[in-house]
Amino acid sequence: MIATRVSCVLFILYSIELMNSNPEQTKIASTGIEGLDAVLKGGLPAGRFYLLEGAPGSGKTTVAIQFLKEGLSNGEKVLYVTLSETAEELYSVGESHGWDLEAMPLFELAQADVALSFDREQSILHPWEVELSETIKLITDKVEEIKPTRVVFDSLSEMRLLAQDSLRYRRQLLMLKQHFASKKITVLLVDDMTGNAGERDVHLHSLCHGVITLERKTLEFGGATRRLQVQKLRGVDFIAGFHDFSIKKGGVIVYARLTASNFHTPFVGEPVKSGIDELDKLLDGGMLKGTTTLITGPAGSGKTNIALQYVAEACKRGERAVIYEFDERIGTLLTRAKLLGFDLQQYIDADQLHIRQMDPAEITPGEFTCIVKKEVEECDVKMIVVDSLAGYISSMPQEKQLLLQIHEILSYLNQQGVVTLIINPQQSLVGTMSVTGLNVSYVADAVILLRFFEFEGRIRKAISIIKNRGGSHEDTIRELRIDSKGLRVGEVLNKFKGVLTGVPDFKGSSDQLLEPRSDEIQ
Repeated sequence: MIATRVSCVLFILYSIELMNSNPEQTKIASTGIEGLDAVLKGGLPAGRFYLLEGAPGSGKTTVAIQFLKEGLSNGEKVLYVTLSETAEELYSVGESHGWDLEAMPLFELAQADVALSFDREQSILHPWEVELSETIKLITDKVEEIKPTRVVFDSLSEMRLLAQDSLRYRRQLLMLKQHFASKKITVLLVDDMTGNAGERDVHLHSLCHGVITLERKTLEFGGATRRLQVQKLRGVDFIAGFHDFSIKKGGVIVYARLTASNFHTPFVGEPVKSGIDELDKLLDGGMLKGTTTLITGPAGSGKTNIALQYVAEACKRGERAVIYEFDERIGTLLTRAKLLGFDLQQYIDADQLHIRQMDPAEITPGEFTCIVKKEVEECDVKMIVVDSLAGYISSMPQEKQLLLQIHEILSYLNQQGVVTLIINPQQSLVGTMSVTGLNVSYVADAVILLRFFEFEGRIRKAISIIKNRGGSHEDTIRELRIDSKGLRVGEVLNKFKGVLTGVPDFKGSSDQLLEPRSDEIQ
């Protein structure tokens, strides 16, 4: 019977809230976290009750402080009510991010004069009933004194302990909601989920206007990763699903999940030249803008060198390019480029080329997506190289649906007219080769395949195009040479059989092959 009455009260309060709310007049309270505001489509509707939940160490306090700091920067009055942490602990959190929290009003309940003496045990009322009532009164009195527009309660587990009875705990929260709603105060309730056996409080979820859940996961190797999810937000078409976030000096950074279908920039799908006529002929004039090309082959066959050829030519045209290195060091890459005759440092100095060394043990898929998106939108990048896809996937082994996430990135880049080159090595060096678990059609519009083949006791390289979704392409197999003269494509290997298997059968003369190598570059 009591539970039924509580449900009725919740329903009545929710109905009153719906009747009193006018979407056209509701103000939006920014959280102070750019990525989180993007997920929330601007921020939190002001004057409502919100729940921020998560296990200890997930970043709740940092998010709460940033929420109040944003209010202060907008000239609002704010209040941080701490029921567990001391002022010194909160100030130390601020110092770690370079924040001065002295201007933020802080009500430390542990220091408040609640006067919980032993003689109350002789009262008719239980001592915990008096404690909770006086705690709520102290809070409401402080609110009346400061008159804030934003309030944070950190955390609810202490209120549960004071209430002891779940029914009384919910009733007090209902009273608080009514009190703050009448004053148009935006309230953020912080819950560490320790007072409810680690489970989500469904009654609390129904009471709040919105619920944000933070999660922290410790990996088998590398740093911990964090992600958040908006469980509910009434009246807002937020971005659902999980979003990666990190805590760095300066606060929380949220990497909103990318939905490629929301982005499209009109462009002309013109061919992009490599600077080598024979290579462009293989692709019927060159790669098209807004397409993804997969360069695949065994290690040392020249995949990265072909990508560098396209990057150098793009920079010569005055375009901007970026290379994301998951495998190779930047210094080694620049040395390799010099041997090919490319001085990439001049383009780096001119801010035309960015080479990003990706830390496999620290980066998350969401962070990588946001880095790519930022490069395109803020730096007007026209060509992107990912070296390599295998490095990207192996750097985050405990993440799920990585191929789906990289497909979303590539779809976004294609709609922005960016030329994307994905380097991916194949298993083994010679003989039959395969790319385990990779759906080529799902990832790439065009595929450049490289192979080793043997002739007269020497290892040579072959190149062919096995797919070009953007147009026609040669179906021939040609020799590839990479040396001090640069990258060269030879004649069709029409006197060979079985080149792609790595074990060719030669039936002609050596006239069709390039001259014997002297200083070939791997």
